Order: sequence, then structure tokens, then C-alpha cells
Amino acid sequence: MITPFGDDGELDVTAAIDLVRFLASSGTEAVVLAGTTGESPVLSASEKIELWREVTAAATIPVIAGSTTNDTRHSVELTKEAEAAGVAAILAVTPYYSRPSQEGLTRHFAAVAEATSLPVLLYDIPVRTGRKIATGTMVRLARTHANVVGVKDASGDPAGTARLIAEAPPSFEVYSGDDNLTLPLLAVGAVGVVSVAAHWVGAELAEMVRRFVEGDVAGAAELNGELLDAVAFQSGDDGPNPLPAKAILRAMGMHVGQCRLPHGDAPGWLEERAEALLADLETWRTKRQARPVTA
Repeated sequence: MITPFGDDGELDVTAAIDLVRFLASSGTEAVVLAGTTGESPVLSASEKIELWREVTAAATIPVIAGSTTNDTRHSVELTKEAEAAGVAAILAVTPYYSRPSQEGLTRHFAAVAEATSLPVLLYDIPVRTGRKIATGTMVRLARTHANVVGVKDASGDPAGTARLIAEAPPSFEVYSGDDNLTLPLLAVGAVGVVSVAAHWVGAELAEMVRRFVEGDVAGAAELNGELLDAVAFQSGDDGPNPLPAKAILRAMGMHVGQCRLPHGDAPGWLEERAEALLADLETWRTKRQARPVTA
């Protein structure tokens, strides 16, 4: 989930609670707070703790805390604070910039897992971190730490994901970390998606996953094809995530503010594209109500 800020750039917890309730109403089953989309690198530790505590107290769906950084000691401290704040699980990203070895990654994630009794979901996103979590590393962690329960997979390698699912314990769950690869990853055994586009097409993404799980593969594929443009809106070189997400939420009338630097304010053209996409979605939804996707 994005992190809302006020006009003064300060954390807006009330808006965060409103947004969680909106997401829950549109098919989201749990929410990640202070992850990449939530601008975690520019949130202070105290802001993260306040966000976790206040939203968890008000939310009707589980809250997952993005509680790790590239500093293992700090990650352990924040993970303990997240558990004390009442969250349901931890999302642990690969230590970025440092590019540790697989042994370093293993020891980092083990330290996080050992610091909490909560379920830990690894987050593999080499395009942002500079280091892939090897399949063997994830399998070893899943076997040695019972609370390492899965991975948010943004590796962009469905074949590698298939191998991970084949080698990991049956209880180890894979979630797509890339909206445009959700259907391919479901096909090799993933169980859902940790989504950005769910901010504006959550109900449809939930329906796509449900259709696939229930065996309506053709219906899921058809819906996936219709969502491609909406999903592709979420990022680009000139408007990287979370700039587009906040732009479309503003177009939807939500008080989420702008991004903090280094992202900063959204350019005017992105605001215009958000308005246009929202209009296109409204037209598509109207037509879809009149002619539902074939089951």
C-alpha cells in the first residue's frame, strides 16, 4: 500500500486507515505497510511504528509490516517493533545496495526470522536490490526456520519460480510480486499477488485469481488481457512506482498527497494519464456489467 502524506508532507494516518478500508472493500485480503510502494526508505522508524500500530488497530484485514532494511541489526530492531505494534506478518526484503553473498543473505533473513514469532515472507526483487535470492537459499531458510513461510516473487523469472515451488516444502507459499506476471506465476503454483495495481483494479484482480483457482483458466486469461493497460500504468522510467499509484488515487478523490523526495511531486502529464485511465476503466466496467466475462 502507498503511504499517504498530508499537504505538508507529513504522515497522514487517518488517510492510511481510510485507504486500508477501501482496499479491503475491493477484494484485498491483507495489506503491506511500509514496503517499497509505501516509500519505506523515506519513512523514519517512528513513522513506520506509528503506521503499523494505528492501522493494525483499525483494520479489518491483516497488516504485513515491511520492517527490514539493508542493515541487519536495524531490521531486527524494526521487526521486534512491528510485532509489538500488533502486525500479522513481516515482509523481509533482500538487503539492497550492499549486494551480500548468498551466505550473507541466509544469515540476514535468519536473524530477522529468529527475532519474531510472526510469519516472515521473503521479498525477492533483484531489479531494485541488486541481488537475487537463490532458490537454494530460500529452500534452506524454509526448512530451517518454520516461520519463513513464503516469498513475494518479483524476480521476473517464471521458470525459476516453478523450480522454487518444486523444491520448497509444500507449506512454502509463493505470491507474485509483479502484477503483469501474476497469471503466469499462478500457472506454475503461486497462490496470489502482492499487488500495486490493486489500488485501482483490486476487485478485478481478485476475480482473476479466483477464476484461475476455481479452474476457469480461460476466463482468468481473458480478464488478465483486459487488465494489461491498467496494470502497466503503475511504473515507467519517467514515472516510477509509487508516483502513478498516488496519481490515480488522487484522481479517485483520495487524500494521499505527493511522494517524498527523491520521487517528489508527480509531473503534470502523469496526472493527466491517471485521469484518462480512470475514465477508461469506468467505461470498461460499464460495458463489462452489460456483458460479463465469459465463464
